[in-house]
Amino acid sequence: MAAVATPNVFSGSRNEYRVCPVTTLKVDAAAERLIIWNAVTAIVALTLGGTYALLIGLTRWPDVHLLSAPWFYRLLTAHGMNMLVFWMVFFEAAGLYFGACILLNARLVGVKLAWVAYALMLVGAVMVNYIILAGEADVMFSAYPPLEASPLFYIGYILFAVGAILVCCIFIATILVAKKEGRYQGSMPLAVYGLLTAAIIALFTLTSGAIALIPTLLWRLGIIPAMDPGFYRVTFWGFGHSAQQVNLSAMIAIWYSIATLTVGAKPVNEKLSRFAFVFYILFINLGSMHHLLVDPGLASVTKFFNTSYAMYLAVLGSLIHAYSIPAAIETAMRAKGYNKGLFGWLLNAPWKEPGFVSLILSMAIFGFIGGPTGVVLGAGQLNLLAHNTWRITGHFHATVVGGTTLAFMGFTYYVIPLVFRRPLFAKPMVIWQPWVYGIGVATMSIAMTLAGTFGAPRRHWDVTFTNAIIPVQLPSLMNLFLTLAGIGTLLAVTGGIMYVVICVGSLFMPKREARSLSPLEA
Repeated sequence: MAAVATPNVFSGSRNEYRVCPVTTLKVDAAAERLIIWNAVTAIVALTLGGTYALLIGLTRWPDVHLLSAPWFYRLLTAHGMNMLVFWMVFFEAAGLYFGACILLNARLVGVKLAWVAYALMLVGAVMVNYIILAGEADVMFSAYPPLEASPLFYIGYILFAVGAILVCCIFIATILVAKKEGRYQGSMPLAVYGLLTAAIIALFTLTSGAIALIPTLLWRLGIIPAMDPGFYRVTFWGFGHSAQQVNLSAMIAIWYSIATLTVGAKPVNEKLSRFAFVFYILFINLGSMHHLLVDPGLASVTKFFNTSYAMYLAVLGSLIHAYSIPAAIETAMRAKGYNKGLFGWLLNAPWKEPGFVSLILSMAIFGFIGGPTGVVLGAGQLNLLAHNTWRITGHFHATVVGGTTLAFMGFTYYVIPLVFRRPLFAKPMVIWQPWVYGIGVATMSIAMTLAGTFGAPRRHWDVTFTNAIIPVQLPSLMNLFLTLAGIGTLLAVTGGIMYVVICVGSLFMPKREARSLSPLEA
């Protein structure tokens, strides 16, 4: 994109920019390209993970039971890696560049290093997928020793983590330079503040992952004689669970952004919202301890203090956001004149805007299913009963798949017109996509939770063995909920296919400047 091609594109001293005709913000061309490449790669990872989800869901459905045991565990490993790591982190990398450069009107620092980071992440993701599908890493997402994977699996994992660390460092450096150069006045926007929270947590998270994976790689190469499973579990869950807290912080930053884009909402008390993000930095990672409650290497006082007390300070942060965002939306709608009755503002909300629907459904699924079940399962005493059942799976599918992924999908519908500068493909499909996906995920998560309550085991290819060890009336109920989970999976995958079709189709639409903040009008 030449700097002299059009009057709304100009060259700075180091970077090329264009002026967005909708937001009037300067868009760094280098950041724009990185946003596009990271977002596209994220959608590819989502497509792979969603395909595996369909096959896994049909296998856990008792009347279908599609895959053999080896392929079930193989695809379960690939599903976890693509959905919990690759889809999320690639999209978050795009979000970090968007927040640091576009929202702050700033230039991207370290462009060449940013491309190195993308290359490391891409190579790592491709290596991990290849090794898993080749049958050399049937270790599932947690990959506990003494389960063994090919050394290339750990090398790919580490390369991806190093690339993600570089992205976080570039993001923080860009914010610091933007402040020094006076690119914005006063405090940074709340959405960027939330992304900064995610980046800070991510640095801890990725470092913890490296501490777990590097010795494991040395063990697999024969350089060290053994890998202590207890050490691995403690350090891995500093990555494995904390990674979802990165997703949580990014999701809430996007919630605030979508609320502003759709109805012009501003927090009623922005200082309180910022304070809630600080709670995440200080306390959210302590929830990882609930994976370690039966491990003998940690003192009981440590386990129960972290899971039953300190973790609730992070929950308090989530409660602040849970009230702040709806209050901001209500205030904005009432300011526009929608004051009739208690819920007139809600009835007159822009329900045909896919971003707004994604926001509301994401908050509802996270707030009423994912969040409360997390609080319950994080409590030490209850966790001992539920941890190896499908209740855990239902919980994190509500948080990550229902909450975070749906928020990311809704945000995509603004990124495509504003950054890709293309209109959305199949706009009637766009209106329905969040509903199909959201209802599917909610059905699946609730059914998983109830099936786990009635004895369905976690991470198991075949559940029929439970029929001999649970009361006679429960297997039929458990199978009912397993079937509902399969139906919810089909519906969620359908919504996921709709999203991918919209994104891919939009890439082939004629490029043009966006004309509105509404994705359906752009």
